[in-house]
Amino acid sequence: MALSRSARRTSRLLALATAVAAAASLAAAPGAVGAAPHPTPGAPGIGDPYFPNLGNGGYTPLHYDLGVSYHPDSGRLDGRTTLTARATQDLSTFDLDLQKLTVDRVRVNGRPAHFSRTGDELVVRPGRALPRGGRFAVTVVYHGVPEPLSGPIVFGSKYGWMKTKDGVFVACEPNAASTWFPSSDHPAEKATYDIHIDAPKGLTGVSNGRLVGSGERGGRAWYHWRESRPMAPYLATATIGKFTVRTGTTPGGTPIYVAIDPTLPTGKVDVYAVTAAATDYWSKLFGPYPFEETGAIVDDMPEAGFSLEVQSKPAYSAVRNETTIVHELAHQWFGDSVSVKQWKDIWLNEGFASYAQWLWAEHRGTSTAHDAFRKAYRSVPADDPFWKITVADPKRDTMFSQAVYQRGAMTLQALRERIGDRAFFRLLPAWTARHRYGNADTADFVALAEKVSGRRLGAFFHTWLDTPSRPALPGE
Repeated sequence: MALSRSARRTSRLLALATAVAAAASLAAAPGAVGAAPHPTPGAPGIGDPYFPNLGNGGYTPLHYDLGVSYHPDSGRLDGRTTLTARATQDLSTFDLDLQKLTVDRVRVNGRPAHFSRTGDELVVRPGRALPRGGRFAVTVVYHGVPEPLSGPIVFGSKYGWMKTKDGVFVACEPNAASTWFPSSDHPAEKATYDIHIDAPKGLTGVSNGRLVGSGERGGRAWYHWRESRPMAPYLATATIGKFTVRTGTTPGGTPIYVAIDPTLPTGKVDVYAVTAAATDYWSKLFGPYPFEETGAIVDDMPEAGFSLEVQSKPAYSAVRNETTIVHELAHQWFGDSVSVKQWKDIWLNEGFASYAQWLWAEHRGTSTAHDAFRKAYRSVPADDPFWKITVADPKRDTMFSQAVYQRGAMTLQALRERIGDRAFFRLLPAWTARHRYGNADTADFVALAEKVSGRRLGAFFHTWLDTPSRPALPGE
């Protein structure tokens, strides 16, 4: 039976409609070519073997706008943090690291978002899925009494948010930034920062970068700091207390801000002068100073037996000696500007800063790095547990062991003697320039050392960084 012209036209339209519907159905089918993406949760961590749940998957942090209001009498912190980030996948939910503090509300792109807590993870479900490649802003309002962390990691000391007699001392390496603000708390997750500090009148709030505003209102003082260079979360601070502040510029022209607790005796070292001199000398040796301001925060915090390379202003829990100051300032290049990809590479921070102490003594004419190396080497017997730690992967609870510091420094002097001064002092600024404001690992350093020196150095680094025994002393 033959169809009429009208019927044939109707048939063709029906066939076309059927084909379009089938194509749409195929496109929507899971796994089909051209399928619409299905939003999935971001990972609760970035997979660092030492701290598996630090950092977060599914997005890249770009900027933190961080506000903290502190009440020393009660220890209460009221916080409001807005993180601007870029989604790296289509996100149904994502995590922030936040330890113990109470979350009051969360908004994503200005709209209320559902949230829940799983251990130290704050899980956020936005009202709408976030598309891959798109920017978004999450605002968290929270409160509580931050608690410092403790344990074997940091010399058995408390660290993080530490209450002092007149305020708080904040030094967070390696995993305590999330005790006082929600973050992606891993050094691979760098961002820029605006940090707003609100405290009782008469107290000073000191943070990273440059002070862009301050004032008083209603019996309270406020300070607005801006760190415009990428920063790892553990390097952020909001130290509050009574401080004597001195500002100026180093002889080389870098702005400097030094805050010292006036109750501390300062006669044994001029923190301002040493900070200025070391900043300028390291700028000649390691490459241009990487931040907008240098300085120091010197507080009275006896429970913290350490200092920390807080970005732009190292934090000292008491007045420290010249050696400590030059160590922490060297970290501005090695650790702050060039940060580790994973915590197992911590020798790239501590070994370099410890070696800088030997370079400073050489600069001052009190000792050579060659002599300091041999003195340190011979002071540790071959059967000492010191030599059992593999510096390239020292393990979480011993990541700040003396071996990481001292054997790391020995490795650098042994390298210097292997490749010669000319290549070695080209290598240091080449390293800080290549990875400026970024992250790197041991393999990156080995590769660059080989490129600069023109030598194969894999066996050398394996001996000094990976072998759990005392290497032979060069030249013997």
